[in-house]
Amino acid sequence: MPAHFPSDSHGLANFDGTPLFHDPDPRRGWHQDWNSYIYDLGREHVRRFLVANALYWFEMFHIDGIRVDAVASMLYLDYSRSHDQWIPNVDGGRENYDAIATFKWMNEEVYKHFPNAMTIAEESTAFPGVSAPTFMGGLGFGFKWNMGWMHDSLSYIKEDPVHRKYHHNTLTFPLIYAFSENYVLSLSHDEVVYGKRSLMYKMPGDEWQQTANLRAYLGYMYGQPGKKLNFMGTELGQTAEWDHDGQLQWFLTQFERHAGIQRLVRDLNHLYQAQTALHQLDCDPRCFEWRLQDNADLSVIAHERMDEAGNRVLVITNFTPVPQQAFRLGVPKTGKYRLLLNTDAKQYNGSDYPVLQDVSTEAISSEGLDQSLLLSVPPLATLFYQWSAK
Repeated sequence: MPAHFPSDSHGLANFDGTPLFHDPDPRRGWHQDWNSYIYDLGREHVRRFLVANALYWFEMFHIDGIRVDAVASMLYLDYSRSHDQWIPNVDGGRENYDAIATFKWMNEEVYKHFPNAMTIAEESTAFPGVSAPTFMGGLGFGFKWNMGWMHDSLSYIKEDPVHRKYHHNTLTFPLIYAFSENYVLSLSHDEVVYGKRSLMYKMPGDEWQQTANLRAYLGYMYGQPGKKLNFMGTELGQTAEWDHDGQLQWFLTQFERHAGIQRLVRDLNHLYQAQTALHQLDCDPRCFEWRLQDNADLSVIAHERMDEAGNRVLVITNFTPVPQQAFRLGVPKTGKYRLLLNTDAKQYNGSDYPVLQDVSTEAISSEGLDQSLLLSVPPLATLFYQWSAK
């Protein structure tokens, strides 16, 4: 947490009786939103203290990676401040040059000593090059949380299915910038606390629709480009918000509704790992092609994911409770598509609406392509099909 530190007397605040770690000027040294001190990154001993902390976690505790919170609050000197509450940098701008230099140094040191580690930025603005290498002028983080995807996709899925067609662009817009950074699609603790409700209870409708919506949404997430982050409890379809003083609602797995979600998340993880088309080029635009982007009336989207060898996985999501029979979808290559996963399947406590296990292309044009598939798409469900030439 290099963005700020508590003002508690037993901590770093006035550690030696002086503002040793923060700027005494509150315009630089005090965070008015959080009532905490801000590290003075223009001082060498402060920078060394923070970078050494990061390296300590990797060396002593063998962690896989670190996620840096509230990066935006460090990058901008005027973050959450009125015009008279901040001091410009030496060039008269709002960028915090000391924070930028510290991030670059930290990431260079981490990847130099621990090349298989991950550094992830929780950065909520459009600051350029957060996950670009430092030699290209970037901050050097390995990944950046895709806050826009999280906000837009949750905003969309909260809508009643009958209204989703009016918000279709909210669902498709994140793909415009999906490859501008190395993104992580994050469903974090921040989204299931302080009255925001659990993922399950964000979903509209009755109990069946809530569960089906969550299954379809998780399938959609795993089919999208970007690494995946699910906060604990998502795999159970937890109904309560996160309680840092308690444990997860493990008892829910005795109910088939929740056990089905647990099995689905397990199988989605296995699928994501096994199918290179779903992960190999996650941060490369070559991995993604739309197959159906703008059918707002049906609230159905489809795309294909590819790897370097040309393997393809077709992902289709129906965001309404209306099944789509005889649904024709254009594809670019002839061949056969084999069903890999159906979030509506019986083993996930779905409706088990009939779908084709194998479907071959037909020389019938659709969506501007010469070949197409005739499919059956279940209600509130995501389907994964693997393409083969034969």
